[in-house]
Amino acid sequence: MIEDTMTLLSLLGRIMRYFLLRPETLFLLCISLALWSYFFHTDEVKTIVKSSRDAVKMVKGKVAEMMQNERFGGLDVLDQDFSKTWEFKSNNVAVYSIQGRRDHMEDRFEVLMDIVNKSHPSIFGVFDGHGGEAAADFAKAHLPEALRQQLLTYEREKERDREKDKEKDEKKERGGLSYPSILEQQILALDREMLEKLSATYNEAGTTCLVALLSDKELTVANVGDSRGVLCDKNGNAIPLSHDHKPYQLKERKRIKKAGGFISFNGSWRVQGILAMSRSLGDYPLKNLNVVIPDPDILSFDLDKLQPEFMILASDGLWDTFSNEEAVRFIRERLDEPHFGAKSIVLQSFYRGCPDNITVMVVKFKGKASEQ
Repeated sequence: MIEDTMTLLSLLGRIMRYFLLRPETLFLLCISLALWSYFFHTDEVKTIVKSSRDAVKMVKGKVAEMMQNERFGGLDVLDQDFSKTWEFKSNNVAVYSIQGRRDHMEDRFEVLMDIVNKSHPSIFGVFDGHGGEAAADFAKAHLPEALRQQLLTYEREKERDREKDKEKDEKKERGGLSYPSILEQQILALDREMLEKLSATYNEAGTTCLVALLSDKELTVANVGDSRGVLCDKNGNAIPLSHDHKPYQLKERKRIKKAGGFISFNGSWRVQGILAMSRSLGDYPLKNLNVVIPDPDILSFDLDKLQPEFMILASDGLWDTFSNEEAVRFIRERLDEPHFGAKSIVLQSFYRGCPDNITVMVVKFKGKASEQ
């Protein structure tokens, strides 16, 4: 009995496939529907036909509008599709930042350049907040300016030393400051201030911190967390400017375990099952346990040796969908765009399915910047 039923269903399926669903049959049905509408003025049929025609026009119009819009890495989009979009462009730096698929925008960035006195290093920062906006806001508002003030003091002292032609030993007596030491001091000081302020109101927010100091011949990059920097050298190679601080890394895992903490997998490896990075600014409950620390990794690069074309500083939203090498190739092909490719790669990352806020900063170096 079951076999007979299956045979009957199989036969009906074949009839549907070979007769009712044949192109000729569907074409005849459409012609019949049109004739019925024409001769008998059936309002229902006319409404269906009109609605279908309007829908097709609407889709065509939307496609045409998007095709006329600026092209972003082979994909087109209207800016109003994003609930919050920030962009910045000045001389050799451009930033594009979107809220994306998140309920809140917690990314922040800052650019400080002394156009009058170019001997002072430029400051570039990307801060990816979590658990709220407070920590990223605090870092953006205080760290770049504190660095600027400290660097001005440092440059004045260096100039004074040059004028007096002092010996190196005398310079060491006044503290032996350098770009890496200034970055470390200011980042750790900022974290202390942030913890005091946010813990007073039981605000558990935290943030990454990716900061670059750029002078004529040297690039110094400090990183806390999983925002990332990458540089394109003269040969188009991707040079990492930072290394992510992730709980699963052996060094970080050992440190967390030694402090009495643990990591567990909850979509990603997390400290105490909560935080998907092992270092951050803020996050006072985890700082109190000493399982998350604010210590930055700092790297310096010789620009004369590398002769770089550009660098990318970005929140982890970008790196969820792009590798270092792929990002460098993508931007290198789009440096002539208004945002040096930053806008294109952000939107490309969004359409690849990134669920996070996405912020990308592209800084062009000498030679490339002068072409604009």
